[in-house]
Amino acid sequence: VQLQASGGGLVQAGGSLRLSCAASGRTFSGYTVGWFRQAPGNEREFVTYIRWSGGSPVYADSVKGRFTISRDFAKNMVYLQMNSLKPEDTAAYYCAVGRTITSTSRNARYYDHWGQGTLVTVSS
Repeated sequence: VQLQASGGGLVQAGGSLRLSCAASGRTFSGYTVGWFRQAPGNEREFVTYIRWSGGSPVYADSVKGRFTISRDFAKNMVYLQMNSLKPEDTAAYYCAVGRTITSTSRNARYYDHWGQGTLVTVSS
């Protein structure tokens, strides 16, 4: 499966962005879909994940209450709505898919396919 992330950009603190993740080659069916981010000089960190088959999404504490992950079955898309953005949210954001279980879904190394990343810059 090939992933394409889009929607990044420059926004002021307090603003919003919606990122999109499109799959081609196959659907998201059977996968966990995760969003990760990586700021310059930092390791890639978990943001959120959702199972395509259902269940509640899981969020990192740093984004809980501000970010929302959602699925569109008809369009085979996953979205990340980001509200109340902060300068510390500045990073390249990546969507990824993997066949994970609960104990591994926050760990980037358990995801098999990655999009190219989309840059989010939040100015203060």
